[in-house]
Amino acid sequence: MFIEKLQPLTDVFDWLQHSWERPDTQRRVAFLILWVYLLALLGIELNRQGLLPPWLTSVTPTSHFYAIHLAFTLILVLEVMSLILVIPSSLSQSMGKQFEILTLILLRNAFKELAHLPEPVSVASDMMPVFLIAVSGAGALLVYMCLGLYKRIARRHMHFISSPELRMRYVMSKKLLALLLFIIFLGVAVRDVVLFVTTGNGQSFFETLYTILIFSDITLVLIAQRYMPAFHAVFRNSGFVIGTLLMRLSLSASPLWSPAIGLFAAVFVLALTWGTNYFTPLPRTDPPTSDGQKALPETTD
Repeated sequence: MFIEKLQPLTDVFDWLQHSWERPDTQRRVAFLILWVYLLALLGIELNRQGLLPPWLTSVTPTSHFYAIHLAFTLILVLEVMSLILVIPSSLSQSMGKQFEILTLILLRNAFKELAHLPEPVSVASDMMPVFLIAVSGAGALLVYMCLGLYKRIARRHMHFISSPELRMRYVMSKKLLALLLFIIFLGVAVRDVVLFVTTGNGQSFFETLYTILIFSDITLVLIAQRYMPAFHAVFRNSGFVIGTLLMRLSLSASPLWSPAIGLFAAVFVLALTWGTNYFTPLPRTDPPTSDGQKALPETTD
């Protein structure tokens, strides 16, 4: 088979995933974000004092709250990368990562509103930033609670693929897609950083990447349908894509509508997970063979 000839590429993905998930890698990345935050505070203060060269002044904000926004943006970038790396896992695990990213997006939106506050902080003349922070924070909390419920009800493993060979090809297909998305992720990130440094204009990194991920979700459904053509599998996989689509569309919504759309998406996924767990028939198992061993389940996720 053609896909089996691409085994070296899947090995590259396995190396990337293992390297990223190592505890020492995560500690180094967290330490780097801390230093970026501190250096951003220093750079903003130097800009306020007029001590930066002209080429840095044009791209450096004057509000210290932008340092918070930058730190949480970097955290969100890393979470999006983790989302790409988790694609070869089961759909339920990938969906849980979607929940986590949605909560971080809403929290990031809350911290983004801090940039609209004056220094020193005063809300006497305009309470709207405080209201938007409260709405985004409440939305993030409710989605986080939905995440907890989701992890409780998503413990049942759906088994839709019986053949180990088909299961291997299915996982390899998802690894190849994830590797392609990782390359696109790096390309978009480098492009946007270069444009920001040269022009000083903010780039729509997340909007661009999430648009690409929408197409990747459709690709995943089509790949899954090849290996899991059963009605219950197609319905479940397509329903998850609807949930992720709503989550990503909430990115382009206004600060008031974004938490509402995200929360509806979370509730929709919860209902979908409960319904498929309750109504999907359990996989049949054939009677023991002549040597006393049971046959493999009919399907697997």
